[in-house]
Amino acid sequence: MNSVDKKYSVLLVDDDKFLLDMYSLKFSKSGLAVQAVIGSLQALKLLREGLSPDIVILDIVMPTMDGLELLETMRKEKLASKATVVMLTNQSQSADIERAKTLGVDGYIVKATTIPSEVVSEVMDIVKKHRK
Repeated sequence: MNSVDKKYSVLLVDDDKFLLDMYSLKFSKSGLAVQAVIGSLQALKLLREGLSPDIVILDIVMPTMDGLELLETMRKEKLASKATVVMLTNQSQSADIERAKTLGVDGYIVKATTIPSEVVSEVMDIVKKHRK
C-alpha cells in the first residue's frame, strides 16, 4: 500500500466503535493522521474548538444528531470549510444521497458495498479530485 504525498489529517465520525477502530487503523496505515470520534456532538465540539482536518468522514445514522445534520451545522458555522467531506454510511437511499449533495458533500461511500481497504483509496481519490 502506497502512502500519500502529504500527511492528511482525517476526522472520522461514527457511532460504531468497532468501525471507528477498524477505519482508523486502515487510514493510519496509509500514512494519514486520524482523529476518530464517537458521534456528531463530540465532532462538533472539536470543530468548534478549532480542529480543522483536511478530510471529514461522516456516518449518517447516529444518535442525537445524524451525519447530515452535523454537515449542515458545519456548513452554517463554516467549520472545517476547506475539508473534503465524505459520507461513509450504509444509507443508500437516493433521498440521503441527494441531501448530502445539496450540503456540498465531496463523496459518498456505501459501507455495505465497499471493503475497508477500498474505502481508503476511494477517499484519497475523492480528495485528489477535490484538491484540483
